[in-house]
Amino acid sequence: MPLSNPGIYAKITLVSLALIILILSPYKVTAKENIDTWLQELRVEALGKGIRKDTFEKAFKGFKPIARIIELDRRQPEFTLTFSKYLSKVIPNSRVKRGKEKYLENKKLLDKIAKKYGVQPRFIMAFWGVETSFGRHFGGFSVIHSLATLAFDGRRSKFFRGELFRALRILNQGHISHDQMKGSWAGAMGNFQFMPSSFENFAVDYDGDGKRDIWNNKGDAFASAANYLSKSGWKSDQTWGRAIKLPKNFDRSLVTKKEKKPNEEWQKLGVRRIDGGDLPQRNLQASIVIAMNKKTEELGQPFIVYSNYNVTLKWNRSTFFAIAVGLLADRIGN
Repeated sequence: MPLSNPGIYAKITLVSLALIILILSPYKVTAKENIDTWLQELRVEALGKGIRKDTFEKAFKGFKPIARIIELDRRQPEFTLTFSKYLSKVIPNSRVKRGKEKYLENKKLLDKIAKKYGVQPRFIMAFWGVETSFGRHFGGFSVIHSLATLAFDGRRSKFFRGELFRALRILNQGHISHDQMKGSWAGAMGNFQFMPSSFENFAVDYDGDGKRDIWNNKGDAFASAANYLSKSGWKSDQTWGRAIKLPKNFDRSLVTKKEKKPNEEWQKLGVRRIDGGDLPQRNLQASIVIAMNKKTEELGQPFIVYSNYNVTLKWNRSTFFAIAVGLLADRIGN
């Protein structure tokens, strides 16, 4: 039924439009004084934590929340790509070829780091390849401005605010210059895309020059990645997993990383290698996972995975990511 008072209808329409604009464009309608107040409170807290005034002022020069970062935060690959498309994008043949070349180029350094930290070189290469295409793509965002945008946004503000203070400490300590502190939209940085908390916990000054330079120094970068994995429980005598075939009518409730059985038990349940061969005789504790696109619920290839797969999830909680790293490591190592 049409409204008897068109003026009321017009007011309702305007209110609805305003609400839509508010939802879709949060920063365009946020009052400038709100950002200024937030920055002032942040500044007081930062200085109270020992951040120098000049460090803070230089880091936030010209800062405005970046709408593009919020858009990217809402569009994670597991929600927007099928697993097969993700793999074709992340580990194309060209990346495998480059990974083999980079491994040979850095073999002497990698062997030393592998011996010290107990992480196979092919995995260090795989993490490097998936994260930044072997140092080609660090990301073009200011790490400080990315983290500040996400801290101001509110969806995960507590987490990103903490990362922001850590990033300011890294600048304060002189590990990298303001201009070089570039990274991803989420504030991940350097050759292996460490978040600032990962930097503080795991980054290594491998060459002893007083800086933990994960951007420009390969020794520091490779050692930092290996140190991260080692301290997270990496096992140098194990692989990550392998593709498998499941028998017909397999109990799908067993497809979860929480369900752990030795290889021989999975073998008895009919699980086989992708080529139909038996599972390895070594009785490692293993789980079965299937990468599933959360939007389409597309079931992908099943994999049997071991302890190192779970360590990879500590680096990045994405099933897509963890499987891609393992597959790339296998192809670089072959």
